[in-house]
Amino acid sequence: MTYTDTIAQTQSTISGQPSWDGISAESIARMRAQNRFRTGLDIAKYTADIMRRDMTAYDANPADYTQSLGCWHGFIGQQKLISIKKHFGTTKGRYLYLSGWMIAALRSEFGPLPDQSMHEKTSVPALIEELYTFLRQADARELGMMFRDLDTARAAGDAVKAKAIEHAIDNHETHVVPIIADIDAGFGNAEATYLLARKMIEAGACALQIENQVSDEKQCGHQDGKVTVPHEDFLAKIRAIRYAFMEMGVENGIIVARTDSLGAGLTKQIAVTREAGDIGDQYNSFLDCEEVTEVGHGDVLISRDGKLLRPKRLPSNLYQFRPGTGEDRCVLDCINSLQNGADLLWIETEKPHISQIAGMVDRIRAVVPNAKLVYNNSPSFNWTLNFRQQVFDAWTAEGKDLSAYDRAKLMSVDYDGTELAAEADERIRTFQRDAAARAGIFHHLITLPTYHTAALSTDNLAREYFGDQGMLGYVKNVQRQEIRQGIACVKHQNMSGSDIGDDHKEYFAGEAALKAGGKDNTMNQFAA
Repeated sequence: MTYTDTIAQTQSTISGQPSWDGISAESIARMRAQNRFRTGLDIAKYTADIMRRDMTAYDANPADYTQSLGCWHGFIGQQKLISIKKHFGTTKGRYLYLSGWMIAALRSEFGPLPDQSMHEKTSVPALIEELYTFLRQADARELGMMFRDLDTARAAGDAVKAKAIEHAIDNHETHVVPIIADIDAGFGNAEATYLLARKMIEAGACALQIENQVSDEKQCGHQDGKVTVPHEDFLAKIRAIRYAFMEMGVENGIIVARTDSLGAGLTKQIAVTREAGDIGDQYNSFLDCEEVTEVGHGDVLISRDGKLLRPKRLPSNLYQFRPGTGEDRCVLDCINSLQNGADLLWIETEKPHISQIAGMVDRIRAVVPNAKLVYNNSPSFNWTLNFRQQVFDAWTAEGKDLSAYDRAKLMSVDYDGTELAAEADERIRTFQRDAAARAGIFHHLITLPTYHTAALSTDNLAREYFGDQGMLGYVKNVQRQEIRQGIACVKHQNMSGSDIGDDHKEYFAGEAALKAGGKDNTMNQFAA
């Protein structure tokens, strides 16, 4: 329904209620436009459709990959989308990522925590709801400014401009985009996973990412000590999430199955196996075992090919896998997940190396041809050193003279202006494009970018403000840059919703409204 249609329909309703004379049909139309999404489920259904369309587009052309940045507060997510619309004119292909790591580090009532699922699980759906509250407010703010422009055009008698603004209102692109939300290892058993998934979907999540680690031993994907679970345990949680999506009516919901097997050398359980070659037997085949001829006290044994084998068990009661089996286990994890309800894959790697990722994806796609990845462009990687070493190794293989370089010290600023550093930076710049084309990566994300940008910008401001620069440290490097770059937040009263509140006051009280945005509002200093 168009803006004018909504006004006409609402006016018809008001006309039938004689006591509603003080209600403006156009004001109601404006409020409805500013509140397009009534519930989190409306958002989840809408954004799931977006992701499904984007996945189809990627299958047709890998150049159509998608991206997101991780965020830990609704304001951060809102500013990203405002920035995206300002610079690129559309939010197409851009999402948000909700990182369990950042919730643990920044949102827990216990204070900063490591990424070990020790934070309150209710904080995950709470952040999803918060993010969408801020994104919807961004819609309301932007449309509010369009309504003011419409009023100005009408007051000036410019019917052509007024009609163009009405058209823009009808075609307004929302800031609401898909969120890929981290449910860690499910925060407990499959029932716990289902209950939390429901809450996350109710809050608006259309895509949930779950990992195959043991829930009570969960570690950050880039730290040591990771412990995986047998496939049947993981599949129970994937099914639990699918049940949650279906129960809530989000039939297009997306499940991202993450495997940490590349860096996980331990398991807590020996898988149940019913016949040779089944999925439990395949999982167990990677265990580091030794053949035994006699049984010792407390031994746990498995039988294979007529032999008794003793899996190596640590004092922690964990069993270890054979070294060098990580990639094979990753491939098996991915194939099994896709064949049992997952939509996308996440392979947690120890470095950003296209050939390594592509090698595994090629094996997966030999079985599941349309397999696609979500990939963590992690700040845990030293991107500069990794890519300089990749170039060094490639040039070594080509026979280039590298006597001017020390491979172990390539992070040094001394190499910043070199040909090798320039080539490495170019590979970093094109990494996402190249990995999308070669390694099946549909979605690229950075898990913790705003954790680091907040720390860096705060350090720079503190150094100057508390040093010799004083107030100039803020004005020159913050406010002046906001003005020069057209950062909406320079008018922070407007961004916080002051003008939206003024509009509502006028709707409710008419000429009696006491508004904040008058001539004495210091935000007017930024009009130019």
